Amino acid sequence: MDLNNRVAVVGAGLIGQAWALVFARAGCEVRLWDADVKALHKAEKLVDELAHSLQESGLVDDATALMRRVTRCDDLKDALESVNYVQESLPEVLSIKKDFYTRLDSLLPSTVVVGSSTSSIPASAFTEHLAHRERYLVAHPVNPPYLIPVVEVCGAPWTSTEAVKSCIELMRAVKQKPVHVRRELDGFILNRLQGALLREAFRLVEQGYVDIEGLDITIKEGLGLRWSFMGPFETIDLNAPGGISDYCDRYGGMYQTFAVDQGSTDAWSNELIERLHKARRELLPTVDLEDRRKWRDKRLMALAMHKKNLETDSLK
Repeated sequence: MDLNNRVAVVGAGLIGQAWALVFARAGCEVRLWDADVKALHKAEKLVDELAHSLQESGLVDDATALMRRVTRCDDLKDALESVNYVQESLPEVLSIKKDFYTRLDSLLPSTVVVGSSTSSIPASAFTEHLAHRERYLVAHPVNPPYLIPVVEVCGAPWTSTEAVKSCIELMRAVKQKPVHVRRELDGFILNRLQGALLREAFRLVEQGYVDIEGLDITIKEGLGLRWSFMGPFETIDLNAPGGISDYCDRYGGMYQTFAVDQGSTDAWSNELIERLHKARRELLPTVDLEDRRKWRDKRLMALAMHKKNLETDSLK
């Protein structure tokens, strides 16, 4: 795909800023817009800071050149002029999205594909009424997308095959890792997997099998090490001599027994949430949360650089 594309990023919050960085890093001309002009000006500065941070980590060659590809637009029409793709990152409020998409549909040529960053609202909920509803879909990133490349691409029942294909091709071209979610469902794929793990984590702590720190250690020093470079199906395929069918023969009964215990659908209790919150604040005071988030991003940058080097080595 030709990356002399002009892409509009509408909504300049944390996700919009991250998308601007993703597209500009790959060589696209980015038009960044937000209805809040003050927030838009602030976002431009934050994108610049992120770009230079990535350059310091070796993930961007020239942050200054990257920023020359990002244009702040105070007017939506200017942001949408001659664009090839739009990434929408507005608040997770259905009424806001419906109103905005009605406006967007009247401003864009019918051929321009629009992806929403929504993490919870299916595209069908805010595009059914549109004249050109076939070009709208969800392109849900993982935060922050400039460090975590998965993008869940999910169309509404009326989204065209061509629109889905075009979005997937663009995401691959800008070095993201698109996953085609073939039918709409709440939470898409990633959040449903995360939700299943969280539900069991909450249960194990609530019932006294492990404390909150021990649970986190089990993931970050156990499962998470493997999951940083391969998924659960490949993991179990490699964990039995005969592959995945052999693994299921050996351990399927064990997991079925677990499933009986894990069948509860009760909501997390306020008491449990308070216990977990207190335990986390003992390990990390609230005033240190922002510094820890910066630490997290530095670790993600180091991991991204490690993976980048491995991919480069494999091509030699």
